[in-house]
Amino acid sequence: MGTLTVRENLLFSAALRLPSSISFKEKEERVSQIITELGLSKVADAKVGTELIRGVSGGERKRTNIGMELITEPPVLFLDEPTTGLDASTANAVLILLKRLSRRGRTIIFSIHQPRYSIFKLFDSLMLLALGKVLYHGLAKQALTYFNSIGYQCEPFNNPADFFLDVINGDSTAVAASKGDQRSLDNGGTGGGVIGDEEQNVDKSVVETLHQLYLNSSQYRDTEEELKKVELRQQNEQGKSRRVNEVTYANGFFTQLYWVSKRAVKNLIRNPQASVAQIAVTTLLALVVGAIFFGVKLDQSGIQNRVGSLFFVTTNQCFSSVSAIELFIKDKKLFVHQYTSGYYRVSAYFFALIFGDLLPMRTLPGIIFSCISYWMIGYQAVAGRFFFFMLTLVLVSYTATAMSLAISAGMDVVAIANLFITICFVFMLIFSGLLVNLPSVMGWLNWLKYFSIPRYGLTALQVNEFRDLYFCGENPQNIAASHRDAADCSSNATQFGETCYGETYLCSQGIASTNWAMWENIVALGCMTAIFLLIAYGKLRFMKKFT
Repeated sequence: MGTLTVRENLLFSAALRLPSSISFKEKEERVSQIITELGLSKVADAKVGTELIRGVSGGERKRTNIGMELITEPPVLFLDEPTTGLDASTANAVLILLKRLSRRGRTIIFSIHQPRYSIFKLFDSLMLLALGKVLYHGLAKQALTYFNSIGYQCEPFNNPADFFLDVINGDSTAVAASKGDQRSLDNGGTGGGVIGDEEQNVDKSVVETLHQLYLNSSQYRDTEEELKKVELRQQNEQGKSRRVNEVTYANGFFTQLYWVSKRAVKNLIRNPQASVAQIAVTTLLALVVGAIFFGVKLDQSGIQNRVGSLFFVTTNQCFSSVSAIELFIKDKKLFVHQYTSGYYRVSAYFFALIFGDLLPMRTLPGIIFSCISYWMIGYQAVAGRFFFFMLTLVLVSYTATAMSLAISAGMDVVAIANLFITICFVFMLIFSGLLVNLPSVMGWLNWLKYFSIPRYGLTALQVNEFRDLYFCGENPQNIAASHRDAADCSSNATQFGETCYGETYLCSQGIASTNWAMWENIVALGCMTAIFLLIAYGKLRFMKKFT
């Protein structure tokens, strides 16, 4: 939301929440009308802003949020503390705007904490709540009269809102209407330095007393009669009413996918710091790795350097995907709000974010890393092997990203998700095939290798690189490929204790040197990616969204 302009945010709401029967031009006209109505014309094309990008002021941001709800012209508008974080003048301007909107036939219900008097006098109705109990509900202008009738008198020139809070908290200096009343004693007993649990107990007793007094008042009886009428009307219309917490949508899946994807692309383009930094780091790492392993040779050192470089590039692709954990965490509140408000389905949101993250943020760095490191290190100069190298790195990145999403989806704290993912990658590296010889691992632990993402990537890259390589001087061209395969694991494949054929090294690691030995790892990575994405979607789908 932050990198979009005020107009774009309102148009996003209009495009998804107004039915498809309304033309796009009419939706734009509706947005222009809302901008004029809310006094946002001067900042219509300014960015709303984020914690890193300076945008519109706090009051203008509040009015933008209100405008996104007004798009559908709701008869009832619910707002949660619309003045929080605003200065006194801006808060007053927002409430005057809401007052003007209410005079046009809308019912506006909002929560507010300790408003100034100029705001309080704008209220038509007032409900006071404490500890989940109703202490007053009725006309705002009759609230002082009600509290005076139960023994609490507001001092002259005191803000009624402050007076009500003082009474509820047991700190009121108001004089009881009738001396000697037990209610007055309860109120007076809270002063004089009562602290800790005792003060909390007194507060609860004051709230309970005020609640009981309200239940015995005429205001409560009038409200109860109205509620009974509403309940009776709902019972008569029970067959027509929809279920509680059922979300309805004004548009189809593809329309939702288009607009959410469009928003994700705009956010990526207008806030490029993360993507630019990732590409810069990827380029630097590729150059460093290429320089360290530059021009690997066809001798015994070449075996070690090839394996070490392949292990590094595979590990780098895994850990560079950890940044994906913020994808579902940083915008969790926005997602829950817009989903429950009927903007889009979970599936549309999920696919839009996957397309907006997997394709640009995971594919492009893998391609850049491959183009730089492959030729600098000096792997086999064969086009097919190069493109297979690139495909493997991208798939490893996809799988690691999908696992990060599966772990972080539904979480609230980035640090906890980061810890879980790091632990998983550490165990995966142990069973990747370099730090330990997998054929020698005991059977009751050997099965863990099937859950190692780096193992699949490293195995595929090793088969791709080591096949058809000869490490003992000049390659004897008279040895047929069939004879070489037969001698892979025999003593004929070595010379003076040295490994001569790449196939021999693969065999010592328990890896076959066939085409399927490469592609089975690609299939495994694809399946793991799909499984992790299904887990991530399931966690989003069944995450608690209603309170």
